[in-house]
Amino acid sequence: MNVHALPSAVREAAALQGHDEDVLGSEGFRSIDRMRDALIAQLTGGLSPASLALAMFDWSIHLASAPGKQMELMQKAMRKAARLAAHCMSAGAQGQATPCIEPLAGDNRFRSDGWQKPPFSLLAQAFLLNQQWWHNVTHEVPGVMPHHQDVVSFATRQLLDMVSPSNNPFANPEVIEKTIAEGGANFFRGFQNWLDDVNRLVLGQLPAGADAFKVGENVAVTPGRVVYRNHLIELIQYSPATETVLAEPVLIVPAWIMKYYILDLSPQNSLVRYLVGQGHTVFCISWRNPGAEDRDLSMDDYRRSGIMASLDAVSAIVPGRKVHATGYCLGGTLLSIAAAAMARSDDDRLASLTLLAAQTDFTEPGELALFIDHSQQHFLESMMWNKGYLSADQMAGAFQLLRSNDLIWSRLVHDYLMGERTPMIDLMAWNADTTRMPSRMHAEYLKRLYLDNDLAAGRLMVDGRPVALQNIRVPMFVVGTERDHVAPWKSVFKVHQITDTDVTFVLTSGGHNAGIVSEPGHSHRSFRISLKRTADPYLAPAEWLDSVPAQPGSWWVDWTHWLHAHSTPERVAPPEMGHREKGYAPLGHAPGTYVFQR
Repeated sequence: MNVHALPSAVREAAALQGHDEDVLGSEGFRSIDRMRDALIAQLTGGLSPASLALAMFDWSIHLASAPGKQMELMQKAMRKAARLAAHCMSAGAQGQATPCIEPLAGDNRFRSDGWQKPPFSLLAQAFLLNQQWWHNVTHEVPGVMPHHQDVVSFATRQLLDMVSPSNNPFANPEVIEKTIAEGGANFFRGFQNWLDDVNRLVLGQLPAGADAFKVGENVAVTPGRVVYRNHLIELIQYSPATETVLAEPVLIVPAWIMKYYILDLSPQNSLVRYLVGQGHTVFCISWRNPGAEDRDLSMDDYRRSGIMASLDAVSAIVPGRKVHATGYCLGGTLLSIAAAAMARSDDDRLASLTLLAAQTDFTEPGELALFIDHSQQHFLESMMWNKGYLSADQMAGAFQLLRSNDLIWSRLVHDYLMGERTPMIDLMAWNADTTRMPSRMHAEYLKRLYLDNDLAAGRLMVDGRPVALQNIRVPMFVVGTERDHVAPWKSVFKVHQITDTDVTFVLTSGGHNAGIVSEPGHSHRSFRISLKRTADPYLAPAEWLDSVPAQPGSWWVDWTHWLHAHSTPERVAPPEMGHREKGYAPLGHAPGTYVFQR
């Protein structure tokens, strides 16, 4: 075996243990397993078959040994059959009957008028009753591990969604009506759409319509300069839009799982542009898109070369001023780690800390945890071992399954059966502009945070010492979103339990992305906001939801008011773009170069 072909982390481990041949030989055997897993991953979309098999075995053996549960399920099946029979007789006599079961909230498959009349209403009602019964089958089976229960329930739901009558062109009244009206032309257009999508997928091109949104032309167009660059980041300083600015600058740390410009989309919904227009000096990190050569980059590399290097630059460009640090998604989690480490070492450069849809306690991370257990982690590590990174297509499958009705099946019906292209918007185009994640960093993130929850438990080590969020003393502004499948708001809400500072919490309408990109003037948007001071009693999420009323509008306005309240009252002249004398000369115009990496 070529020793030098192994990852540097393995060679370092061998050297430390003092018996290179044994360690490297063992790694050779493990490589066989990793190659097998990497090949299997190409067939399973990155999902571990062992993890699913364990969950199915746990559920099935406990169900088989639970006669009481079996009798309960038989009773429920008989009741549902009776309800369906009564509904069918009522519909047959009256032509239309009151539904015996309603779809779950957010399930819009059977909302159109065509689904309210026989025979299609009978198909919909039968499917919904069957779906409800299978929920009973996969839940509350005595003795099943909760994680395995969730996995089995999720897998069952995916299978049911696949065979939904709404996906059948011969059972969907909307498709039938469209086909009759157009003489089948919708199927011809749908086939063309399918061919176009397959061709784009094979060639690695963006989805149809995404090329209308060009970075630097009509998205990510807020004027600014790149004032610092290292191997991992470009730091953008945005040009002032007001004659005077608030003294304390804002540093934005976006997630590295996607491109930074979700916070600088089109001019009308750009958070960066809004902040600049409110008189803030704004800096934003643009992460490099890592390749195979970056496989050994760690979480701490992202902290040091990303957040801490950016803070050094901001402090040099705007000397003597504290910084309003803001992190989104993974960037917010990493920022909270950096803030806790700074607090421990008496680094007081932060004026405040804002976390947008970012988790700090991972005990209840939502449905994303379905794809994260020890078996799945080993499977992902094998996938990344082969390339040195986790590619976007390997991540996309899991995220799409979390919202399969919206992201998979509704698109199948709309684009391929109805023959109508879903209009592309800037947020969808950004979502298609994907990035990769280094293997070591991603493995550390999954193990230390998702599996072991080291951050909330105070076990996460930085520079050889544990970091604790309780050490953070600056005020915090934390945003959760109501329909978040990546960082559920009740998980984000746990920040109240592990910090000892004033926390202003916002719950906004929308999902993980749309809830954050919620500009003033956007219709049908609302949010809830409250302040919990350190001495105030803790409220559970349900209590908080009942006690804090919703109000219409954008949370951006309240956030900028909050930033103003925690800034120096007097405004100052805008700082220069960069600082040549201190080594931060402008290197080019925003949006920089890293954002264009594929």
